[in-house]
Amino acid sequence: MGFEEVVNPLIVEEEDVKKQYGPEAPAILDRCYYLAVLPRPDVGLGKEKVEALRELGVDISQERIQGLQQLLHKYKKGQVSGDDLIEEMSRVLGVEDVVATRVLSEVFPEFRELKPEPTRLTLRSHMTTAWFLTVAALQHRKPKPIKLFSVDVRLRREQQEDETHLRTHRVASCVVVDEDVVAEDGEAIARTVLESLGFKEFKVVKKQVTAKYYAPGTEYELYVKSGGEWIELANYGIYSPVALANYGIEYPVLNVGLGVERIAMALYGYSDVRELVYPQFYGKWILRDFELAKHIDFQLKPTTQEGWVLAQALIRGFEAYADTPSPCEVKLYEGVMLGKRVEAYAYERDPGVKLAGPAAFNEIVVYDGNIIGVPPAQVVESKIVEEARAKGFKTGIRYVDGFAVMAAAKVEAACLCGCGEVDLRVRIAKLPSDVNIEISDVARRFISENKKLIDVRGPVFLAVKAKIT
Repeated sequence: MGFEEVVNPLIVEEEDVKKQYGPEAPAILDRCYYLAVLPRPDVGLGKEKVEALRELGVDISQERIQGLQQLLHKYKKGQVSGDDLIEEMSRVLGVEDVVATRVLSEVFPEFRELKPEPTRLTLRSHMTTAWFLTVAALQHRKPKPIKLFSVDVRLRREQQEDETHLRTHRVASCVVVDEDVVAEDGEAIARTVLESLGFKEFKVVKKQVTAKYYAPGTEYELYVKSGGEWIELANYGIYSPVALANYGIEYPVLNVGLGVERIAMALYGYSDVRELVYPQFYGKWILRDFELAKHIDFQLKPTTQEGWVLAQALIRGFEAYADTPSPCEVKLYEGVMLGKRVEAYAYERDPGVKLAGPAAFNEIVVYDGNIIGVPPAQVVESKIVEEARAKGFKTGIRYVDGFAVMAAAKVEAACLCGCGEVDLRVRIAKLPSDVNIEISDVARRFISENKKLIDVRGPVFLAVKAKIT
């Protein structure tokens, strides 16, 4: 579209609002934030203050008194900034910055008692306020048509923020400066932008009462059809020749403004602008299942490659010998770890069962915000488990995986501390930690706040012993 981006002033003089709005200015200024500043006090350095400096442990000399007086004078004149005052005071007095901070607070209470004083500077409530300044500066520096755009904030003194009003919001605004520009060009620009975002149905409404900075009868609003309703997303018009003349602008100027938050609300179906802009305060906390799954991990892990080799050997062994009738003992690993000889066995001493319990191969699945232990195949009398099996996000972490990784980590630790044996057994899983599963505090808080559940209960019956020599 040929537009060049510029950054418009955010802080503007009160007088600029008056030049643009004329008799309407008081009503507009009522919506503006005025800036106030802290005055820079004229601070003396009498005997009482010198004595107070000594009481704080400052080694006072005539040279340091003069240096402090000069520093305070420079600060008053703006030659030293507030950011540098403590550092400079520390240097002049030869003290640490902690002492200099106490000097500023206790010896010079004038600084602590300062009250803001209002200025005639305002924060931009309309991008138009700044466009007049920019166009006046560039009208003779660029060939016509001059086409500029800016996407930035506006600040308005709303009595309160609600579903449709924010004190700080964003506008995508542009101007076209040209002898032949007309209001209808504004519709073409706005439609082009909005069509590129997927909007298809438009309606133009001419405003009955034109803002004073627009020429009479040239201000329009553009509506789009969204969710079965017409929503105003753009405003455009030709700047008033009177307002332009106040800035010495010699050419007609078209202005188009599109509300950024309004567009986003229409695109994504928001009904409350606060939820869109400030989800941390107003939005519902959402963790999708795959995001929640990222908060699930093993609690204990090996720290060496040999440790992970042992963990994989245990997993493969339990898979291969899971149905071995008990009592039984099967060697699953023999090798060297951290300079020690390690032999690892899976075992089950209770008679009449199998090497691995019924829940040993349950997988951790996240479904609709719940964390569930799901059996690999068998049907269970639980609706949520069956739904999780069919629709949930599978983490790929099984109880046997967590157990094997934990066993490997403990064998690794035993090798380091010189222990000769490790014996690890898990019977019934009641909590994720029973099978070495860790769920982050963030995930637990999300599950609690949304009244979801963590259910990993089941008969695991896994056991490993290792001999270390």
